[in-house]
Amino acid sequence: MTLHISESEVRALLTMPAAIDAVEEISRRQASGEALVHARRRIELGNGGFFHYMAGADFTAGFIAMKLYTFVRGNLGFLVPLYWIETGELAALIEADYMGQMRTGAASGVATKYLARREARTAAIIGTGGQARTQLQAVAAVRKLEWAKAYGRDPERRERFCREMAQRIGVPVRAAASSTEALHGADIVCTATTASRAVLNGADLAAGTHVNAIGANHAHKRELDDEAVRRAGVTVVDSIEQSRQEAGDLILAFGGNESRWSAVQELHQIVAKRGQGRSSEGEITLFKSNGIAVWDTAVAIRVFQAAREKGIGRELPLWSEKPGRAAD
Repeated sequence: MTLHISESEVRALLTMPAAIDAVEEISRRQASGEALVHARRRIELGNGGFFHYMAGADFTAGFIAMKLYTFVRGNLGFLVPLYWIETGELAALIEADYMGQMRTGAASGVATKYLARREARTAAIIGTGGQARTQLQAVAAVRKLEWAKAYGRDPERRERFCREMAQRIGVPVRAAASSTEALHGADIVCTATTASRAVLNGADLAAGTHVNAIGANHAHKRELDDEAVRRAGVTVVDSIEQSRQEAGDLILAFGGNESRWSAVQELHQIVAKRGQGRSSEGEITLFKSNGIAVWDTAVAIRVFQAAREKGIGRELPLWSEKPGRAAD
């Protein structure tokens, strides 16, 4: 039987520490060849909408999953089908909006754990939506923050975000009137916006800052200006293949200079200590995240296992009447 797990159930089952642990573990498996990722593909629907699909496999855990979602008239719908590798059976259908926010935040948490200065204690977030919440939550899970600042264009939403997040992460979160003000004094910076143009200026970054940029995932969109990318001594992505297609922050900053891609590393290399991370306290480090399907696979496995342990979800009688084997 296939287990259906709803959005509300995912929220009850998935914690940020569990999501961070899942992403970190699958990154090690990527490095050793035990996990495989297929980059995102998009089909344009002709009405301004898109259908997206991506896949990942964890051969050690014995699962393969896809992430499927539409974007039509501003509406998004996310679904992760999770399959057993050994039998090919569909183990679960998981509603995956919140799960996607958590795995994206968790990836920035992992990147922050390995790239930010060990004594980093302050954070800034540009953006005040759902993704911004999990970004700040993940950073607070891997570094002992003393305070954070947030900037978003809507003042009322910005203030509400600060109140909610201060309660959630247990440290003061102050509203900033601009991105420049938010970055002042911040050791860790996250951008989580829907912007098409740069919202973070490299000139505002202090020496030693770590940046997580997660908002722009189209070749023509960016959150970081050229200077922010240029100043990064270490640039890490989730997938170089996928980044070449849709990491506008890098594509636009590199300007067709192929040699600049040779210095870009993948997160799993850093986690497995097969790449070069931060080399000095004053170095600026950058993690550009577009989101890859092995993260969805890893977190979906955790959600599925927790749901079975706690008796959460409902069984769907899919393929209860199996057709006979086709004749030769």
